[in-house]
Amino acid sequence: MKRWNVPIAVYLFLVFVSGAVVGALGYRIYSPPAASSSQRPNPKEWRKQYLTELEGRVNLSADQLKKVNEILDDTTARFDAARAQHHQELEKINDDHRAKLRAVMTPEQLPKYDQFRAERDARMKAMKK
Repeated sequence: MKRWNVPIAVYLFLVFVSGAVVGALGYRIYSPPAASSSQRPNPKEWRKQYLTELEGRVNLSADQLKKVNEILDDTTARFDAARAQHHQELEKINDDHRAKLRAVMTPEQLPKYDQFRAERDARMKAMKK
């Protein structure tokens, strides 16, 4: 009976090791990624990092760096203008939506709707903070 003890021990060891390897690979493949920081960098910090990296990788001259800064300023201004216009259009749609809802309601329902809107707006404002 002694001659079977060694092969059985080896087989059990191999099964244990293969299970550990398969488990580790499965965990690595199917585990969700670690939570990353959802905070976006400050625009000034992002710009500084961007310029530093661009200057180092592309070897920009001082004149080119000045032009890149001007381009970034122009692009930022254009994005801000587009966001403002977009926000105004969304406000118009929202105001139209509310006016149409008010037109459907009876005079008795309007105070309740106004209270509903005020509470909802307060919740939305609190969520943005």
